[in-house]
Amino acid sequence: MYGDFAGKVVLVTGGTRGIGRAIAEAFLAGGAHVVVCGRRAPEQPVQSEERQAMFMPVDVRDTEQVKSMVERIAADFGRLDIVVNNAGGSPPVLAADASPRFHESIIRLNLLAPLDLAQRANALMQKQAEGGVILFIGSISALRPSPGTAAYGAAKAGVLSLVRSLAIEWAPKVRVVALSPGLVLTDDAREHYGDEAGIDAVAKTIPLGRLATPADIAAGCLFLASPAAAYAAGSNLVMDGGGERPAFLAAAAGA
Repeated sequence: MYGDFAGKVVLVTGGTRGIGRAIAEAFLAGGAHVVVCGRRAPEQPVQSEERQAMFMPVDVRDTEQVKSMVERIAADFGRLDIVVNNAGGSPPVLAADASPRFHESIIRLNLLAPLDLAQRANALMQKQAEGGVILFIGSISALRPSPGTAAYGAAKAGVLSLVRSLAIEWAPKVRVVALSPGLVLTDDAREHYGDEAGIDAVAKTIPLGRLATPADIAAGCLFLASPAAAYAAGSNLVMDGGGERPAFLAAAAGA
């Protein structure tokens, strides 16, 4: 179901938990050699039935650590075919209450760090006969208001602009694309949506009637990285279950 990625070398940042882990496991199931990175090692190895991901302790905000990671991948595997820039996120904080330092850290994690890794991956991929694919995980927060995570939404909007520009600069050797998830049921869901009742209430606002699973997002990543999406460049695949019902519909119905 995941397609054939046999022999491909894939790097997934933030690939030890949540959406990133599901993406890494999907590529493993497709036969790829997968490297995952994060600030802490996972409690359980990231693996499929037949293979296990290589873990590297890396803070993607640290340019020297990122440089060393890409150099080690090149030395160990001789190539890098696919990068999934997944690491990111933000705790909910109202913009009026957040410090400039907080906003700066969110922008660094969600925009500057992915750009740094993309630059280094591109330099390697441009030397490869088959080039490569760099996939940025965006967010629906870039496409609509993001109250409580304003800096995060702004950073993700920057990512989508970045993808369109890099797709032009680095083509035809390297395809640059984005995938923007909507609301996803991860371990952190309760931080944003509350208890089970809150999650159920949120799910009812989505046309498909549920939050996405990490596996849903992983399937989209596999498509974008595969030959089936060979003509997708600068594209943003939105996976939001049909979007969010406009508030005015409920308001009008209740009037």
